[in-house]
Amino acid sequence: MKRFYKNVSVAPDGSGWRVLLDGKPIRTPAKAAQVVPSEGLAQVMALEWSGQADEIDPAAFIFRDMADYAIDVVARDPAAAAADLLRYAETDTLCYRAEVGEALADRQNEMWEPLLHAAELRWGVHFKRVNGIIHYPQPDATLTRMAAAIVPHDSFALAALTTLTTLAASLVIGLAALEAGADGKALWAAANLEEDWQADQWGEDAEASALRMRRFASFCAAMRFAGLASTKP
Repeated sequence: MKRFYKNVSVAPDGSGWRVLLDGKPIRTPAKAAQVVPSEGLAQVMALEWSGQADEIDPAAFIFRDMADYAIDVVARDPAAAAADLLRYAETDTLCYRAEVGEALADRQNEMWEPLLHAAELRWGVHFKRVNGIIHYPQPDATLTRMAAAIVPHDSFALAALTTLTTLAASLVIGLAALEAGADGKALWAAANLEEDWQADQWGEDAEASALRMRRFASFCAAMRFAGLASTKP
């Protein structure tokens, strides 16, 4: 698609902000008003538009796409989004370790146990650790409390949390990534521990490495999106 606008700006709209192209507000794919919670997020989305050359690159609109997902999908059914996220608590990657005595299990315990223990303290839950790949259900009380941890987040935070949790295959990591001052690099290393372990054992594949970097970039973008969208003081 050819670039069809000259000027990009942002403007307040009610309690939120909108991006304007030649003074005209943008709508989402579902034709909803594309109003975001903060000026900071609107400014970053505006940069995506102003950074386009003569030909528009759809892949460059990372923050716009997350905002559209928050408005068109999550905000219309937040309960469904929360339910999808809760499934990751049932099979959280951090709970599934290699067999006792294996070097990988030692590494998993070293990197994952602090994250899991911190989550247990924060949410007042207990996660069942499993050695091996056979699924074991988490306690009902744990799932109930984790559901309660998801519900307070608004649609923009839930959109970011969906990306973070899906990429990490871990609700614990996803929630940790939403915290102020979260170390995205360390959280991503925990999420990719097993892939990195395999690379250390058998050598790194260039294609797999490139994919990992793209996924890490998406993880970092979701963290930034959540921070920009937050209206907390």
